[in-house]
Amino acid sequence: MKTALINRKERLFNIETICDAFSLKRDAYYKFHKRYLAKKEVEQIVVELVQKSRRTLPREGTRKLMKSLHNDFQKQHLKIGRDRLFRILRENELLVRRKKYSSRTTNSYHRFYKYNNIIKNLKINRPNQVWASDITYVRTIKGFCYLALITDMYSRKIVGYDLSDSLELKGCVRALNKAIYNAKNTKHLIHHSDRGIQYCSNIYTQILKRKKIEISMTEENHCHENALAERVNGILKDEFYLDQTFTSVVHAKKATKNAIKLYNTKRLHLSLDYKTPNYVHFNAA
Repeated sequence: MKTALINRKERLFNIETICDAFSLKRDAYYKFHKRYLAKKEVEQIVVELVQKSRRTLPREGTRKLMKSLHNDFQKQHLKIGRDRLFRILRENELLVRRKKYSSRTTNSYHRFYKYNNIIKNLKINRPNQVWASDITYVRTIKGFCYLALITDMYSRKIVGYDLSDSLELKGCVRALNKAIYNAKNTKHLIHHSDRGIQYCSNIYTQILKRKKIEISMTEENHCHENALAERVNGILKDEFYLDQTFTSVVHAKKATKNAIKLYNTKRLHLSLDYKTPNYVHFNAA
């Protein structure tokens, strides 16, 4: 419902005529008009806060915004519930539309040994207990780049990554070595992945064995057994614009580095009780 225009010259009817048509008293109309203007003022403040937040996290969803903007709402003395925030975002075309991706970066038809899934019924309760590895693609105008990611399954922190212009083994090895170097201590660690040739190769598995890291892999055609890695891939594309086509590999690498930094340090996770991966990784009890 809208109120009559403030500018008299732009009104088709005067206030008295409008009130008579709807059987309203003039004071009732003016009270409603005052509430309407106050409501619109609040909504404008909310929109500005959302736009400011999304300069850092451009595709942050409604539930995450409720948490990240909680202190801002309190400072402005605003009482904004989830449903109201959702309505404001919808009316201002600020809702995030999710995309679906389909790509194949896994070649499991090879001669190398395939390991069993040893984390299927494992209770994960600390950082550096299980790492999930996967590969996704990033587009450039000259073709695809391939992003190798290693994510800690407890904290959701991306602990190692590498972006290269081919699906060869080197990118996965660089990501693994980076993760191991940053972890310092890999005692009682399990490395989980799909059955791709990169992860089954002798070079890759020998690195894991030298570090006494146990090896776990998904079963044939059971991609849901590496769901966390798939989820992280989607987040980086959905929320951090890694789904766009970059002008060069250099540009793609710069965007990837920035996306992973924001993911680890700024993005709140529902599964982490609205904390960031970095916070959980370094502050786990």
